[in-house]
Amino acid sequence: ALKALEHLRPGSVIALNSGTTNVILAQELIKRFTDLTIVTNNVSAAMVLMQNQSLRTIVLGGDLDSLEHSTYGSICERELGRDYPDICFLSINSVDAEAGFTDFRFAEIGVMQLMARNSSKVIAVMDSSKLGRRSKKVIMDNSMIDLLVMDSIKPEVREFYRRAGICIE
Repeated sequence: ALKALEHLRPGSVIALNSGTTNVILAQELIKRFTDLTIVTNNVSAAMVLMQNQSLRTIVLGGDLDSLEHSTYGSICERELGRDYPDICFLSINSVDAEAGFTDFRFAEIGVMQLMARNSSKVIAVMDSSKLGRRSKKVIMDNSMIDLLVMDSIKPEVREFYRRAGICIE
């Protein structure tokens, strides 16, 4: 989360999807920023962001996923479709050099894809245990993510993914 914050500038508009990594990112945002607009379908992150009234938080409506604490569906996507964030931070379930970025949250795939399509920069955030794994459905190929931010990995692993088109920081 701290590595991801290095990419933010005051006044930025950012998007956060659901996922625990983005809740942790929200916890760090409220400590370090005052001049941001956050668009999110992540209800848990929105609850955290409410603690800093200097941040403008836009919570997307839609169907509620009580397990993931997020919104999804046509209403959510229609609202999101009017936003063009500077950066989106996507908490994604897994990444494989060949398969790309995969996830098990079928209902949220459209939200994640729209966030990526409408954002100037797309940063995936995940921990290194998700490398080399495949989840239930491909949501994005390697070219759709500008940067993958995660905890430390070995240089040879970083180079392997770089050759597959995935830049890891």
